[in-house]
Amino acid sequence: MTQQDNKVLACVDLSPYAEYVADCAAWAAERMGAPLEFMHVIDRHPALPHGQDHSGALVANAQETLLRNMSEEDAARTRAERDAARRFLQGLRERALTAGADPVDTRQRHGDLAETLSEQQERVRLFVLGRRGASASTSPRPLGSQVEWTVRSLQRPILTVTERFKTPERVLIAFDGSAITRRGVEMVAQSPLFKGLSVHVLMSGKPSGDAGKQIGWARQTLEQAGFGEVVTDIEPGAPETVIGQTVTRLDIDLLIMGAYTHSPWRQLLAGSKTTDVLRAVKVPTLLLR
Repeated sequence: MTQQDNKVLACVDLSPYAEYVADCAAWAAERMGAPLEFMHVIDRHPALPHGQDHSGALVANAQETLLRNMSEEDAARTRAERDAARRFLQGLRERALTAGADPVDTRQRHGDLAETLSEQQERVRLFVLGRRGASASTSPRPLGSQVEWTVRSLQRPILTVTERFKTPERVLIAFDGSAITRRGVEMVAQSPLFKGLSVHVLMSGKPSGDAGKQIGWARQTLEQAGFGEVVTDIEPGAPETVIGQTVTRLDIDLLIMGAYTHSPWRQLLAGSKTTDVLRAVKVPTLLLR
């Protein structure tokens, strides 16, 4: 295994949100003792600059000249994008080093975001993504369309970052007793990422007959791992509503929940429930696969 295996991979675009991703990724990498890499993925099919119109009938020589000019313009645009991204990534690297992450590397790739990150995941311990990016000012969506598709394609834990980041002190685990959320409790118990933090375990939705036993297991697992401040709670109600209310009421800094499981959480990343929970929860959210 090389130095860059088992890394934290932070995917950033050239937007102000990248600084929040950098701060969150640096915190995670430093706590985990893992190498950190910033990756910027450049779309292989960028849109033409506004105002260009290449329609209409063209004679052969004019068509050849147009194609040559377009190729030169595309090459120049690519060089400019790479140069701008290189400077931007270097700034994020220095920011992360100052925050205590080490080592920190940067990389640029051309291609599709989801495909590129899927190719990387065998060497990744944790992904860190901004929930929104450069298009946030023109889109009301709480989760960017590219990010949503990327989350669906990955099988590693994904830490999604909002418009702010503060060093977490209080963590909420959205727990339903399913295999994925049980693994989430075990991950919290074992990972240095969460050591010393206050942990609250929440069950919501339609209560089941063994809910007390299930949440008791979660408390015991965390307490045996050395967590001294473990609070458990069972609250009936729609999970997307209860989660948001609990995050606000308890001043939670980081939410942990399962994604795409055969449980009431399965639809949280599909359709209106995604919008509801992410609109209600303004803190970084660790999605478990």
